[in-house]
Amino acid sequence: MDISKTIEKLRADLRVHNHNYYILDAPTISDFEFDMKLKELQKLEAENPELFDSNSPTQRVGGGITKNFETVVHDYRMYSLDNSYSQEDLRDWEARIHKMVDGNVAYTCELKYDGASMSLTYENGQLLRAVTRGDGVQGDDVTTNIRTIKSIPLKLKGDFPERFDIRGEIILPIEGFNQINKERLAQGEEPYRNPRNTASGSLKLQDSSEVAKRPLECLLYGVTGNNLGIESQYDSLSKAREWGFKVPKVAKLCQSMDEVFEFIDHWDTHRHELPYEIDGVVIKVNSLNQQEELGYTAKAPRWAMAYKFKAEQVSTKLNSITYQVGRTGVITPVANLEPVALAGTVVKRASLHNADQIAKLDIRVNDTVFVEKGGEIIPKVIGVDMVKRPLDSVETRYITHCPECGTELIRPEGEAKHYCPNEASCPPQVVGRIQHFISRKAMDIEGLGGETVALLVKEGLISNYSDLYELTEAQVIPLERMAEKSAQNLIAGIELSKSISFERVLYALGIRYVGETVAKKLARHYKSIDALSGANFIDLTSVDDIGERIAASVVEFFSLPDNIELINRLKLFGLQMAVNEEDVQLQSEILKGQTIVVSGVFESITRNDLKKLIEDNGGKVGSSISSKTSYLVAGANMGPSKRQKAEKLGIPIRSEEEFLLIIK
Repeated sequence: MDISKTIEKLRADLRVHNHNYYILDAPTISDFEFDMKLKELQKLEAENPELFDSNSPTQRVGGGITKNFETVVHDYRMYSLDNSYSQEDLRDWEARIHKMVDGNVAYTCELKYDGASMSLTYENGQLLRAVTRGDGVQGDDVTTNIRTIKSIPLKLKGDFPERFDIRGEIILPIEGFNQINKERLAQGEEPYRNPRNTASGSLKLQDSSEVAKRPLECLLYGVTGNNLGIESQYDSLSKAREWGFKVPKVAKLCQSMDEVFEFIDHWDTHRHELPYEIDGVVIKVNSLNQQEELGYTAKAPRWAMAYKFKAEQVSTKLNSITYQVGRTGVITPVANLEPVALAGTVVKRASLHNADQIAKLDIRVNDTVFVEKGGEIIPKVIGVDMVKRPLDSVETRYITHCPECGTELIRPEGEAKHYCPNEASCPPQVVGRIQHFISRKAMDIEGLGGETVALLVKEGLISNYSDLYELTEAQVIPLERMAEKSAQNLIAGIELSKSISFERVLYALGIRYVGETVAKKLARHYKSIDALSGANFIDLTSVDDIGERIAASVVEFFSLPDNIELINRLKLFGLQMAVNEEDVQLQSEILKGQTIVVSGVFESITRNDLKKLIEDNGGKVGSSISSKTSYLVAGANMGPSKRQKAEKLGIPIRSEEEFLLIIK
């Protein structure tokens, strides 16, 4: 037989056996027989290197070394999920959905796996790349390590799309985690704290052969792409199984919220019977058409909700209270605790939120406090065991001056937090603002990290973010852990940031309450920093979605001479302080002042592109029909209730073709 055909047959056989063992849990040959076939294939591949295939079953054993994990932008953003903790939360969510979409709404319920999020890209049925979630927009390419996980197919079977992404969680089953710790203890090493962190850390090991030794699995839950031929979330799970992915069969299609509650109650009780950890249930609107119509907020899809199981709670002693200063000057009180095990980690610190919370719960040093780790990463103190309070207990008095610079704190009317007003020279604020300025979503300066910023400030080389643009290689080379090449990369990264778009520069300035979305709206509306800095409070509040708190913060920022001086320096250094002229030419104000609702399925344009067209031409996309709606753009399969409501309110209805003619 032709050697290439022999190799291909062995590869095909091993893929089938691998699928039977790791996906179906129904092996048809012994481990010994599998190993013999694998060794035969390894020998033939070694003798015929010209027939190498990166997706061969032999590549599962690892061996590739990754020194630096490349940052990759996701083809489709990986959003976070909004959390709910009660039936009332889910009922409210259901009510919001019914206001935005027509007809019956079914839900797919899935378990919320406690692992590390992963996006796998397949092209022509082969694994192309694997990227961590990162910040949702971009993550790290860990393909070499992911290839070693046997439950991830390297080649697909069946009728799969030409190219698509599939999302899932890399998890470490409890049995495997316990076995790893047993081995570590036998070798005199510290045991790992919990399966989730161990799984996440495994993905960034430089030696993929070490990753291959860990019994990691990948549980898939979402297919993303264009022209997939799938109409519902539940169908996508079935399709993914057919293509060869490990998709737990516990997912359930529910026709009502009552059925959703039954699913939640069942798994809240039986979750400890699973071979892996979960921390809740994810509920998704089943229809992909309805999902598209519901769309997204700035952070999460409107069509999905994570129901978190009741948090684990422990009690421990509060040893002291310290106070942290954030980049905006906000003061956060922190409880320093007697170490205690909670939800798989040892907790030593917990948030106390603010002065009101401390007073409300009457939290005091030396109290025995109840600590909870719910939907937040940082544990929080939720109460005091008054029975165990010492007789000599002293009431907590909130600090009056900044713990870092000694400036008297202020508390703006109507706000829960205290602030240090010394923006110019309070060390954590100075460092924090520069760290925000260089962050990924802002100026994204390569070669410059948070620790280096702190070092530059400490050494007196910079005192604000505009100083970055006067740094030289000669100044930074003497810094700790800074070689000549690192210094060159840092200076080059700073220079490259001068081409970052105006909306990101605006976000980078660190104006309080001006996040990514608000910065984009302000940039589109005012088009330049000069126009924005001259806007008054009334003018700002007239901009869509800009409320009084944001407007007041923007006015205050531009009223301070130090901030104007910073901006003038950034202009001199060549940063983008206006919307790019080409972008301005692409936009018009033909839809200015109009609120347009989009519904249905469109032929020549996707719904998201249609919404972008509305915004690019000065309009606002409305989520539901009201008396303020200018008109409704109706596609195919639009529900009857939207049409009826539009007709009842006298709202014009335009077709896809009519709308595109208006834009042209």
